[in-house]
Amino acid sequence: MYKSISPNLNFVEEEKKVEKFWEDEKIFEKSIDSKAKGEPYVFYDGPPTANGKPHIGHVLTRVIKDMIPRYRTMKGYMVPRKAGWDTHGLPVELEVEKLLGLDGKEQIEQYGLEPFIEHCKESVWKYKGMWEDFSKTVGFWADMENPYVTYDNNFIESEWWALKKIYEKGLLYKGFKIVPYCPRCGTPLSSHEVAQGYKSVKERSAVVRFKVVGEDAYFLAWTTTPWTLPSNVALCVNPDETYCKVKAADGYTYYIAKALLDKVLGKLATENTPAYEIIEEYKGSELEYKEYEPLFDCVKPVCEKQNKKGHYITCDTYVTMTDGTGIVHIAPAFGEDDAKVGRRYDLPFVQFVDGKGNLTEETPYAGIFVKKADPMVLKDLDEKGLLFDAPKFEHDYPYCWRCDTPLIYYARESWFIKMTDVRDDLIRNNDTINWIPESIGKGRFGDWLKNVQDWGISRNRYWGTPLNIWQCECGHMHSIGSIEELKSMSDNCPDNIELHRPYIDAVTIKCPHCGKQMHRVPEVIDCWFDSGSMPFAQHHYPFENKELFESQFPADFISEAVDQTRGWFYSLLAISTLIFNKAPYKNVIVLGHVQDENGQKMSKSKGNAVDPFEALEKFGADAIRWYFYTNSAPWLPNRFHDKAVTEGQRKFMGTLWNTYAFYVLYANIDEFDPTKYSLKDCKLTVMDKWLLSKLNSMVRSVDDNLADYRIPEAARALQEFVDDMSNWYVRRGRERYWVQGLPEDKIAAYMTLYTALVTTAKAAAPMIPFMTESIYQNLVRSVDKTAPESIHLCDFPTVDSSAIDKSLEENMDKVLEIVVLGRAARNGSSLKNRQPLGTMYVKLDGTLDGYYTDIIRDELNIKNVIFTDKVDDFVSYRFKPQLKTVGPKFGKQLNEIRTALSEIDGNKAKKQLDADGSLTLELPSGTVVLQAEDLLIETEQRDGFYTVSDRGITVAIDTTLTKELIEEGFVRELISKIQTMRKEAGFNVTDHISVTLSGSDKVAEIALNKKDDIAGDTLADFLAAAEPDGYVKEWDINGEKVSIGVKKV
Repeated sequence: MYKSISPNLNFVEEEKKVEKFWEDEKIFEKSIDSKAKGEPYVFYDGPPTANGKPHIGHVLTRVIKDMIPRYRTMKGYMVPRKAGWDTHGLPVELEVEKLLGLDGKEQIEQYGLEPFIEHCKESVWKYKGMWEDFSKTVGFWADMENPYVTYDNNFIESEWWALKKIYEKGLLYKGFKIVPYCPRCGTPLSSHEVAQGYKSVKERSAVVRFKVVGEDAYFLAWTTTPWTLPSNVALCVNPDETYCKVKAADGYTYYIAKALLDKVLGKLATENTPAYEIIEEYKGSELEYKEYEPLFDCVKPVCEKQNKKGHYITCDTYVTMTDGTGIVHIAPAFGEDDAKVGRRYDLPFVQFVDGKGNLTEETPYAGIFVKKADPMVLKDLDEKGLLFDAPKFEHDYPYCWRCDTPLIYYARESWFIKMTDVRDDLIRNNDTINWIPESIGKGRFGDWLKNVQDWGISRNRYWGTPLNIWQCECGHMHSIGSIEELKSMSDNCPDNIELHRPYIDAVTIKCPHCGKQMHRVPEVIDCWFDSGSMPFAQHHYPFENKELFESQFPADFISEAVDQTRGWFYSLLAISTLIFNKAPYKNVIVLGHVQDENGQKMSKSKGNAVDPFEALEKFGADAIRWYFYTNSAPWLPNRFHDKAVTEGQRKFMGTLWNTYAFYVLYANIDEFDPTKYSLKDCKLTVMDKWLLSKLNSMVRSVDDNLADYRIPEAARALQEFVDDMSNWYVRRGRERYWVQGLPEDKIAAYMTLYTALVTTAKAAAPMIPFMTESIYQNLVRSVDKTAPESIHLCDFPTVDSSAIDKSLEENMDKVLEIVVLGRAARNGSSLKNRQPLGTMYVKLDGTLDGYYTDIIRDELNIKNVIFTDKVDDFVSYRFKPQLKTVGPKFGKQLNEIRTALSEIDGNKAKKQLDADGSLTLELPSGTVVLQAEDLLIETEQRDGFYTVSDRGITVAIDTTLTKELIEEGFVRELISKIQTMRKEAGFNVTDHISVTLSGSDKVAEIALNKKDDIAGDTLADFLAAAEPDGYVKEWDINGEKVSIGVKKV
C-alpha cells in the first residue's frame, strides 16, 4: 500500500529526492508539452547577471516568478518560461578589471580591447552553475537549456533593428547635455540608473561673497558644490522676488533675498546690535546684468578666448526662497538649470573638470578629484575673505550604482532617445497595466513618467551592444538595422562578423553623399536597453519567429523587486512604447526588499546578510517559499529570520504532513485502497459534509485569489483549511479510524480525508511544490498507476459547488467560536479541560440543534449546554470615566460623571451601550452623552460562574464541582497519562496492554470502579492496583502521587 511516513519529516532530504525525480523524469518539460495546445499565458523572466552570486532577495523573486506560472499551467494554460542572462555592462567590465589588475579606461586600452572583451565573455558565466543549482533548489522552473543571452549576435541584431526604428522616427539624437557622469567609469548614466544609487551624506556647502563691481558691497550666493566655483560665470536671482541691500553687523554690505535675511544673517546679531540694517530694496529683475568680480583669475582668459561676457546677475524663476540666500551661482558645465541660463544669456562655457573628475591645470587644484577639492576651495576663499559661511548639510547624493563613486553632473556629448516626445504614450500605456500594488504603478512610477527625461542611451565603454550609427566626416549619419544591411553597404564586413567592439569598429561603410568611408561611432548602449528589448530580441524578431513573438507579446505577467521600477519595468515599457506603442506586460507584481529581523537592510559589511544556500540547506525551499507567500503583502519589506520561517513551517507544513501521516498510518493498518470506493457512494456524516464543504470553499478561494494575484490571501485560505482539517475534523473523528474492520462509516471517514488531502495537495502544489509532490506520489501514484506522473502534471482542482453548504459552515463556525470561548472560560477559572463540568450557558443570535450541541459538550467536557438570553445575569459591570477623553471633553463635570457612573446599574448601562453605542447620563449640571471610548468597563464574575464574551457570543460555565464530576476528572486524567505512556513506550496503536498502579488509594479506587471506561479507551485487557510493571512512570494527578506501569500483552 502506502510508504510508511514519519511525522518528523526531514524537509531538505525529501526535497532533494523530489528534485532528482523531476530532473530524471523531465517533469518540467512534460508540463510544458502537456499544455502545448492550451491558451498561452506568457511570463517574462527578468534576466539576472551570472557574474554575481544569488542573494536572499533572489529567493523571493524566484518563488513568486515560479508559483504563478505553475498555477497557470495547472489551470490548463501553455506557459512558456524562457530563462535569460543579462551579460553586458559595467559590472562585468569592473570584475574583469579587477581580475586583470587594471584600473580605468587608459589601462584597458593599453591591455588591448580584443583580449579584454574575450575575458568579459568568460566572466559573465562565472556563477552560471551556482545560479542553475540555486534555481533547482528553490524549485524555480524555467528553460535554462535554451536561454536568451543578451551578448548573442541574434539578440544584438534585434536591438539594432529597434534602434534603427527609433532613429528613423527622429527620436535618437546626439546632444550636448548635462548628464549624470561617473568619473571612475568614464561614462554617463541614464536617469533611471541614477535613481538606484542615492546615499545620504553630510557635506559642507558654501555661502560666498561676490564683490560687486564699483561698490563696496557683495552678493551673497550659496552653493552645495564648492568645487564648481572656479568655473563660475554668473549669479542668478528670481526676477519676481524682493532683494535687499543691507548693512550687516559683521561690517560688510550685502545683497540678499529679503525672505532669507533672518535665516542667513540672524546669527550676526548681538544684545546691542541688530544683525542687519536694510539700506534699499529691489525687485530681482532690477539687479539683472549688475556685474561682480570673478572669484578666481583662471576663468578670465577662457571668457576672453570665447569672446563672451560673464560675471553678472541673471534672472530665472527656478531660484527659490527655501534654502540659501536667494542668489545662486551659475556654472553651465555642471547643472541642467545652469546650462539653460547659460544658453539664454549666451554665457561663456567653462569646464575646469576633466573626464576623470579631476580639476584641470588652469585651476589651483590641478589633478585633485572634485570632492577632495571642496575643502581646499573653502580654505582659499576663507583666506581671501570671500567665505561668509560653510554650513554642514545632509542631503541625498547620487553615487554610481556599479562602482560606488560619487557622480557629477557634467556637460558631455551623448546619444539620447527623445522620451519626452512619447511621454503621453508612455502614460497611456502604463494606464493599461495592472500594477500590484496600484500605488506604485499609478503613483511613484506614474508620477515619474509624467516628468520623464530623455534617455541617455550611450556609454563610453567597451563591453556592450555597440551603438549602430555610422558617421562620415562630411556629417552624414546612417543607422544600420541588420547584419544583412551592414554587409550590403560595407566592403570589409567579415561573413562571421561579431557585433561587439573592437570587431565591429573595424567595419566601415561607404557614404552615399560624399563616397568616403563612414566609421561607427565609438559608444556602446545602456545595458538596460538590452534587458528592455528581451520580449522580441529573445526570439530574434523580426528576422525569424514572427508568429512566435506575436503570440507571446505582451506578457501576461512579470515580477521583480521594487528597485526595478525605474530599471527593467521602465526599459520594457519605454522600448515597447517606442516600437509597438503598447504596454509590454499586463500584470506586474512589485516585490519588497528582504530585510533582517530588525528591519535593517542586509549587507555583508553589517554582518546581517543571509546566505541563500545556507538558508535553503537549513529549512528547505518549501518552508522559505511559504514564508514569503504568507509573511506580508509581496510589495512590503520582508523581515527574514529563522523564527518566522520555522513558525510558518510548523503551522502549515507540519500540520499538513502530520495529517497525511495519520491517514497513511491507519490506511496501511486497514489496507485501505481508495480506488475501490467512490466518495459519492459513501454515507457521509455531518462532519464529513462539513469538511468537504470547507474543502471546496478553500479551493474556490485559492483559485480566485491566485487568478487575481492575491498571494497572501490564497495562502491564508490553505492554512485555515489545513488547521480545520487537522485540529477539528481529524481530532474529533479519530475514533472512527480505530474501530475494527472496514464498516461503512470508516470507509466514509477514509474517503473524506483522502479526498481532502489529495485536493489540498493539488491546490497547494504551486506554492509548496516539493512536499505536495511527495504526498501525491505516495497517496495517488502508489495506488493508481494511471494517474498523471506528477502532481505538477495534474489540473488545478475544480470546485464542486453542490458540496458547499454555507449554512453548515456558518453553524460549525459558531460551534468553533463557542468552544474557543468555553476554553477561555475554563482557563480563566483554572479548570482543566479533562475536568468534566455540569453546565454551560450560551447566548448567541439564533440557536444550534442537538448535533452541534453534542460537539460543544464533547469538546468542552461539559454535561449540559443551555442556550439563553440571560447570560448577563452571571456577570456584573462597573463603569468608570476614561480620564484622557472625559477630562478634555467635559472638564468641570468630571466629578459628577464619576459619581453617576459609580451609582448606575452596570448591567442596564451595558445593554444601553451595546444597543446605542453611547451612554446618556442626567447630571445636576445637565445631560451628557458618553461614547464607548469615554468609558472604562470592569467585569465581576458571579460566584460559581465564569463568563467570557466576544463578537456577540457570551458563554458562562458553572464552576461548581460535584463528587461525581471530580471522580470523572480523575478517570480522564488516568486515560490521558496511560495514552502518553503507550506512545513513550513505543507501542503500536493496535497493541493491547495491562495497567498496574500504586501510590494513591483514592486513585486506585476510582480506577477500579471505572475499569471498563479506562480499558475501552486504552486497549487495556487488565487493570489492577498492584506494584507497577513494564514501562513505569510517576505522575501527579490532581494532587495525588501515583505510579503507573504499562505492559504489552
